[in-house]
Amino acid sequence: MSPAALALLLTLAAPAASAQEPLRPYTVSGDAIATSLTGRPGDAARGRAIVANRSVGLCLLCHSGPIPEERFQGTLAPSLAGAGARWSEGQLRLRIVDGPRLNPDTIMPAYYRTTGLQHVARPFVGKTVLTAEQVEDVVAYLVTLKE
Repeated sequence: MSPAALALLLTLAAPAASAQEPLRPYTVSGDAIATSLTGRPGDAARGRAIVANRSVGLCLLCHSGPIPEERFQGTLAPSLAGAGARWSEGQLRLRIVDGPRLNPDTIMPAYYRTTGLQHVARPFVGKTVLTAEQVEDVVAYLVTLKE
């Protein structure tokens, strides 16, 4: 699937932009954001729900993962199984916040960035896909995936 086709699909499938709060500052060090965007850990159960929800994170559109009750998981991106063994909490956080920073050719959207984006539908301009709390919840879940 081309990046343009994926962007259109994400726009059509995306819920109303949820994040309307100002972006919280963060520092990128190497390939990670070491500290929580919220100053506290996320909730892994809420993170799993976001990953599994096809109208919030849309993770399973491209990724597969250890969520057996969800059928038709993606094959365009690496499996989420073992993500917590492959990457640190900070590395996972950066991949969610701004994956294209690490790989400009990725089809993964920047879930917590509002500038430098292309093909953004008008209602979503200036809004992040996930809130800072949702990012931390997803990170908390992915860190638990060791196998």
